[in-house]
Parts: sequence; structure tokens; C-alpha cells
Amino acid sequence: MNGVYHTTVVIVGGGQAGLSVSYYLSRKDIDHVVLEREEKFHSWRENRWDSFCLVTPNWQCRLPDFNYAGDDPNGFMLKDEITDYLDAFAKSFDPPLREHVTVTRVAHLGAGYVVETSAGDWTCEQVVIATGGYDAPIVPPYAENLDPAIAQLHSRDYRRPSQIPEGATLIVGTGQSGVQIMEDLVRDGRQVHLAVGPAPRSPRKYRGRDATDWLYDIGHYDITIDNHPDPVKALTQTNHYMSGRDGGKEIDLRQFHAEDGVQLYGSVTGMAGTQIEFLPDLVKNLDDADRSYCGIRDQIDAHIAREGIDAPVEPPFEKVWEPERETTEIDAAELGITTVIWSIGFRPDYSWIEVDAFDERGKPRFHRGVTDVHGLHFIGLGWLNTWGSGRFLGIDADSRYLADRIEDQLAVSLRRVSA
Repeated sequence: MNGVYHTTVVIVGGGQAGLSVSYYLSRKDIDHVVLEREEKFHSWRENRWDSFCLVTPNWQCRLPDFNYAGDDPNGFMLKDEITDYLDAFAKSFDPPLREHVTVTRVAHLGAGYVVETSAGDWTCEQVVIATGGYDAPIVPPYAENLDPAIAQLHSRDYRRPSQIPEGATLIVGTGQSGVQIMEDLVRDGRQVHLAVGPAPRSPRKYRGRDATDWLYDIGHYDITIDNHPDPVKALTQTNHYMSGRDGGKEIDLRQFHAEDGVQLYGSVTGMAGTQIEFLPDLVKNLDDADRSYCGIRDQIDAHIAREGIDAPVEPPFEKVWEPERETTEIDAAELGITTVIWSIGFRPDYSWIEVDAFDERGKPRFHRGVTDVHGLHFIGLGWLNTWGSGRFLGIDADSRYLADRIEDQLAVSLRRVSA
């Protein structure tokens, strides 16, 4: 039976970010509840394909007082291993979690908030939004113009090659999901066409170590958004692509074309019937990705030289293939393309939050997750503070900081009431 309940803090979202805040609020004895629309860690269980694995090493899994403790710190956990790790974290402190509760509205109520849900309403002094930024899969309007005989799905709905119809597949987008799904299909013997976007790429192993190990030592992951030399680029750039599969590997799209026959194009710009149009930006996008790749190698080289580290030397990067021309239009039917997989990201949906804490683009305004509206906070978003904010590496520091700020604001409110 639905009713009206009260607690001090409502956390919306039962993923690793929301439960990390819950962990620190529990340690402070601050009364709170975590409301989760599905079940805890739902996106890890249900929105990943079968062969999914981490692209950052296991040692970067550092939830509050619950670092990865397995026997493969330099490996990359598979999907089921990730959910086992997360479930063990939740079990370690038994959060006040209510699953299968959909939050439909957050609004001011006096000096606090009302949180309306499918299972009754909550009143509270503070609200933490921990729903992430992956609410609405992005599919461009012109996708409706594609011949309906060609199947379409978003990367969120991809699970395994066997679900894809026979024939060739066009994957649109080269972020982490796009390139890993590409590899999954290639390994299954499928013909793959890939629309290459502006995503950067990273080395995997370089000069004897994983590139992320070097970057950690350099201090790259400690750079805050406030001190970043190009914060706009940091906030808008797609993640560097690489893979954790088979112990970790880098992804060179040129090599996938030369060795596996993956057909590469520039960014998709339109569709009509079986005709698909592309921008002539394939060369630029490949070169930009390689420039990012080489830039990371240069950072590592400089660090090794500066610190006098004895590390093996590797040959300079060389392109294994160069496009002879730009293809700006194809006929999907002629090429046997029967499926398009959209892998161009997501948009957050904050339409249910009726609080003036968003800019003209609908993005929340905050500093380290604390908005300028008393009592409203965000957690688990990319570059909330550092590169690791939206990942396992940075969530501990972010959630600890946010719990401290919540405690501070509650103390201020108590003093006002007492006065």
C-alpha cells in the first residue's frame, strides 16, 4: 500500500554511485533510502552484451572500503564477475535499498523536497541523483527513412552475434561499445561495415606495462576538471577506445580493415531507402584517433625519460592502411547489409526533476556534484571531478566528498532551525 514516508536523504539510483554515497551516509548515521527503478546494478546485468568486459584493469575497481581483491589485478573482469563484485560490495554494508520503485517527480516542498514514486511519496531534506547519463539511446531522426527490411537496434540492446540477422552489419559509431561489438561480430565471422566517428583511441600495452598504469603514475587521473587544460574537450570528448578482451588489446581500425575486411566509412549523415550517406571525414577521424594514440605514447615516453625508468623501447607507430578515397554513399542492399547497430551514445533524462538546477542545454549545474540549489546533488557522472568520476576508479573519492557536503548542509539547516 502506497503512503507518505520521510527520511533525511533520498538517493535516486541503485548503481555503484548511489550505493557508494549510501555507504558513507551509513557510516555517518545519516538516515536515508536508496530508490532503484529496477534492481541494484541493473545496467550491468541487463544492458551489456554477453562478452562484455572492463576496459580498465581490475585494480581500478575501488569502491568504498571495497577494492578489488581477486587474483588478477591486471586483468579485466567479465560481465558476471563485475556483478559479483558489485553484489559483494552491497552485501558488505546492507544499504537501505528499495528496488522496483520508479521515481516520477522531484520537487521542492518547503525547505526540503518531495520525491514522488510508484510506491508512495517521500519527503526529505536532501536528494542525490545517481541515475547516470544513459537514459535515452540516441538514434538520429533520419533512421526512420531507412528501408524497414533492414533491422535496426541500439548497442544497449545488443547481446550476441546470433541475435543479428544473416548478412552484413553496419555499426554506426566508434566509441567503446561500437568497436567492441564490431570485434564481437568479426570474431563470429560476420561481415562488418563501420561508420567511424571522432572517438580517440588509446594504446593498451606500451613499453612493458598497461598504458593506464603509466597514466596513473604520471598523475593523469588526478587532474580535476577545474585544472584541466581543455575542460570543454574533456566534457564533450568520447572515451578512448581499446579492449580488455583476451587479457587486453588495443583497437586499430586500420588493422581491422586490412586483416579482417571491415569496411570503413566516415560519419553517417543521412538515410533514404537502402541508400546511406556519409561525410568525407574517414581520413580525418582515423588520423585524429591515431594522433590521440601517439600523444599518450609521447606522455609515457616523457615520463620514462624524466624519471630515468628502465623500460623496453618500442618502434614508432606506423599506419598499416590508408584509405585511397572517401566513400560518401552506399546501397545497403547491394552490399548485403541487413542490420544497422546504432552506437552513438545516450542522452540523460532529467524531465522529472522540477528544480532550477539546469543550464539552457538541460545539463545540471554543479561543482563536484553539489548544485547551487540547497540539498540537491548529483553523483556518478563523467568528469564530476576527475576522469574517474564516472568509473570505478573515482567513485570512492566523489561519494565521500558528497557525503561530507550533505553532512555540512544538514548541520547548517539544523543551526538555522535552532536559531
